[in-house]
Amino acid sequence: MVMKTLDELSRRFEEFLDHKSVITDPVRLRTYECDGLTHHRATPGVVVLPETAEQVAAVVRICNEYGVPFVARGSGTGLSGGALPRTDGVLIVTSKMRRILEIDVADRRAVVEPGVTNLAITEAVRDQGYYYAPDPSSQQICSIGGNVAENSGGAHCLKYGFTVNHVLALEIVTPDGDIVELSDVDPGYDLLGAFVGSEGTLGIATKVTVRLTRAPEAVTTLLAAFGGTEQGGQAVSAIIGGGIVPAAIEMMDALAIEAAEAAVACAYPEGAGAVLIVELDGPEAEVRHQFDEVTRICRESGAFELRTAADPAERAAIWKGRKSAFAAVGRISPAYIVQDGVVPRTALPEVLASIDRLSWEHGIRVANVFHAGDGNLHPLVLFDDAEPGAGERAELVSGKILDLCIEHGGSITGEHGVGVDKSRYMPKMFSDDDLDTMQLVRCAFDPRGLSNPGKVFPTPRLCGEVPGVRKGVHPLVESGQAEQF
Repeated sequence: MVMKTLDELSRRFEEFLDHKSVITDPVRLRTYECDGLTHHRATPGVVVLPETAEQVAAVVRICNEYGVPFVARGSGTGLSGGALPRTDGVLIVTSKMRRILEIDVADRRAVVEPGVTNLAITEAVRDQGYYYAPDPSSQQICSIGGNVAENSGGAHCLKYGFTVNHVLALEIVTPDGDIVELSDVDPGYDLLGAFVGSEGTLGIATKVTVRLTRAPEAVTTLLAAFGGTEQGGQAVSAIIGGGIVPAAIEMMDALAIEAAEAAVACAYPEGAGAVLIVELDGPEAEVRHQFDEVTRICRESGAFELRTAADPAERAAIWKGRKSAFAAVGRISPAYIVQDGVVPRTALPEVLASIDRLSWEHGIRVANVFHAGDGNLHPLVLFDDAEPGAGERAELVSGKILDLCIEHGGSITGEHGVGVDKSRYMPKMFSDDDLDTMQLVRCAFDPRGLSNPGKVFPTPRLCGEVPGVRKGVHPLVESGQAEQF
């Protein structure tokens, strides 16, 4: 019955999409079975590649007509399974929607389609002295639509904030197929803020208006080498405690450095147990003063070597190892899990020591790469998937790292989203009432639960879906605050 329905949908889609943009061939479908988190896989029922908002809306309306779930996907670089397709549903891929529609330097904004890559915006305005500030490590290939869905950050989010701080307006296709505009100047509820980071559960972005940032007068990039992460952590706390807010503070431990050297030969200082990358930007006089303070703090914290980029080429060389870190671990491990959690900066030394203990206890190596300035950890849990039980031990260590983040007052995700990978941890961080309140927002946008179902929430809740743990009438329904469809 499912196959018959999907076949009928495919014929309907081919009425307004090029036949090459409707994919049903089993071999081609496998291309889209996972995002950057390859641990979770599912072959989509049908894949469509629309080129306009109207085509996206038409696909969504047909899905509603048949009660078929749909999932939006950008470049597929996500790391939480947020774009994991449904075998009984439609995967809507926005990679063909990659036009830069408008650049308005006077108003410091650009209007782009969701398939435009993050870096392409900066490249389009660099000659005019502007850039797009959010910069995930995958910025060369990740798309703006995916950045909006996950509220992506990047190395420079410490000073400049996340995607939500740089989106001024959106055109979206709602879960019932309407095309609507959301703006930061709309009165009433902050629907724009609610949509950014909703992981495709509230609809699909088809046009994004982003804020452009003027390029700073001066940029200085410093690399400091330490004997270990504890010394580097002390330097980070001292820098922030001294009132300095760098554009970025990134740290890599010895194992992450080893991987980066194997992959891109970044030539970081030999014998370093940790490296700290500090980037300062702003007015030249301010940057010069902050640089003097940062170098002093690093030396006092135990840095045995300091390097400063003399030009853009040297700056790129310093960043090369860090930007390649996630992919680089493939040089030293046949399989790995990329994790994403947040802890207070002051808890970094204790949490890193605990991760090291978990590594030894379970025989699983962990490479640490993280946004040290805001406590956003990206531990890379390494294992050999050919070894019996190694995958299970890696999953156990990965979960215990998230538990550590919660225990220290942090979060289970900083910028990678919840998706399917972390949904089971949501009840550890939020109460039932919290989760039900979140789900009320989802129900308001998507009462039928067709837009990226099975993501974020650990069990179906409200919206007419089969209840999980909860039995009987939901208290919000009983009190008249919500309606069960």
